[in-house]
Amino acid sequence: MSHILSYPLLREFTQEVFVRMGCSLEHADKASEVLLSADLRGVDSHGVARLSGYVRLWEAGRINTRPDMHIVHETPSTAVVDGDGGLGLVVAPFAMEVALLKAETAGSGWVSVKNSNHFGIAGYHAMMALERDMIGMAMTNASPLVAPTFAKERMLGTNPIAVAIPAGEQPAFVADFATTTAANGKLEILQRKQQQAPYGWIQDKEGAPSADPHELRNGGALLPLGGDREHGSHKGYCLGAIVDIFSAVLSGANYGPWAPPFVSFLPLPPDPVGEGLGHFLGAMRVDAFRPAAEFKTHMDQWIGRFRSAEPVSGEQVLIPGDPERVMEQERREQGIPLLEPVLKDLQEVAVKFKLTLNI
Repeated sequence: MSHILSYPLLREFTQEVFVRMGCSLEHADKASEVLLSADLRGVDSHGVARLSGYVRLWEAGRINTRPDMHIVHETPSTAVVDGDGGLGLVVAPFAMEVALLKAETAGSGWVSVKNSNHFGIAGYHAMMALERDMIGMAMTNASPLVAPTFAKERMLGTNPIAVAIPAGEQPAFVADFATTTAANGKLEILQRKQQQAPYGWIQDKEGAPSADPHELRNGGALLPLGGDREHGSHKGYCLGAIVDIFSAVLSGANYGPWAPPFVSFLPLPPDPVGEGLGHFLGAMRVDAFRPAAEFKTHMDQWIGRFRSAEPVSGEQVLIPGDPERVMEQERREQGIPLLEPVLKDLQEVAVKFKLTLNI
């Protein structure tokens, strides 16, 4: 069973929770916008379902709600940002703004971030470039839940990649995907629905395929994109590794199995190799390559031709970003559905901060 809550109601509630945690009004507003963007776009695993997790991290002293975000090293087109332990929901947009400003003058801007936390959906940060006729990229490392191909041990996070490309008359191209077959949040949704996971998503602690969505609690691991070697999991492993290196090895954040867990009940690794989680954000000015209007005309043609590709029976050819864009339009108008366990979590957060959540 799900309950429908309006976007304005959830946005106001979420913002107030962040304020009660000690965030400035500006940071609370940004954090709530980024968090709710996931729910609007149908990525329910990364939206308000995560709010109680942020609260618990804050209670454990692992989130600084008044961070001094600053550049610690830079060149005309690159920078390293120290997030000072802040919410990734706030740190990543700050870093993306640095990348955008550098792109305005240098043609492209690339920013690696250390000392941050979970930053919501990667797509939000990449899409910040669209309104400036730029191509945006965003990626982040995450809690080690993923076993490399042929491994039993958890070494990587779900490590998403997002790329946003502007078009003219057509909607923008927005690819936003985990480098695993499925993100951990998808398992959490299956747990709430009491459903099994498809084979190829997870393995048990001995490395055997499993359909139990609770397998991670038993020592199992998520699988790289592809699921197994025969279906290309080595490619998913490579993609996840690239994200880890760009986000953390390059910035000075914790990488691989040293990345801090999102859940507060798991201890931090005792031998850190860096500071916090890492992100990598980039922006490229389209007109650094060819006139923007000309490029967008050809992007329209590219998108139109792919949309018109002959589909298999009963299916429709989509452009990356289509399902999320349609979902956002619907949910802004009709509200956001919340499963019973998520609503219960939010009600407990409301009680904790002496707030009212009107259903």
